[in-house]
Amino acid sequence: MDIVVDTSAVIAVIANEPVREALIELTTGADLIAPHSVQWEIGNALSAMLRRDRISVDQAIQAIRVYQHIPLRFVEVELDEAIEIADRLGIFAYDAYLIRCALRYRSPLISLDRNLVNAAREMEANVIEVIQ
Repeated sequence: MDIVVDTSAVIAVIANEPVREALIELTTGADLIAPHSVQWEIGNALSAMLRRDRISVDQAIQAIRVYQHIPLRFVEVELDEAIEIADRLGIFAYDAYLIRCALRYRSPLISLDRNLVNAAREMEANVIEVIQ
């Protein structure tokens, strides 16, 4: 089974956040997929953590090394379809890419972002609940 994974879930795993074990358990045995944008969002999240002095450069590089071991397959999504979702729901394109990915590949979305989860449900995408 494929599971669409978003940046919040990946960051929680690579940053060793308390929800890490639950995420790993929920995704064990699944093939993780994501739109290509997730890779750049991970870099952006790490740079934001650096700017806020939450992590050091060495910690960011270590997080990237951990990330590179996550078996994540990047897949294509239709930009026009994603933009229609973004417009319909009033959300950013990055979130719409994830929702479109879940719909296109008929795969559940796993995310820690409540707004994204709610938007995905509004589009009738399957969602995996993560209890924090």
